[in-house]
Amino acid sequence: QVQLVESGGGLVQPGGSLRLSCVASGFVFSTYAMNWYRQAPGKERELVATINSAGGRTNYVDSVNGRFTISRDNAKNTMYLQMNSLKPEDTAVYYCNRGSVYGRPGPVWGQGTQVTVSA
Repeated sequence: QVQLVESGGGLVQPGGSLRLSCVASGFVFSTYAMNWYRQAPGKERELVATINSAGGRTNYVDSVNGRFTISRDNAKNTMYLQMNSLKPEDTAVYYCNRGSVYGRPGPVWGQGTQVTVSA
């Protein structure tokens, strides 16, 4: 069946780094744009980063631009989010999403991985 599985979350100090992974199965990964979303307690889910099917086009929310990098390896059916210079306000559950079109969410979501940035 169609499935997205995130990993790589954890507790990190401010200024630290984490790399999230999203492994896809059950569909032709290389034909879909993909997204990373996050949801902090009491806040709405927001789009963090998006990448097109080939990996050559990306976009980021302003608050992470220059600190986060989205990438994908279509041979491994895997998408990544490299997060550097983490801030406490980056604390959230991060979700992998299969896009409907570039920059827009689709109906397939992963289970989420918790990222906590705290001293």
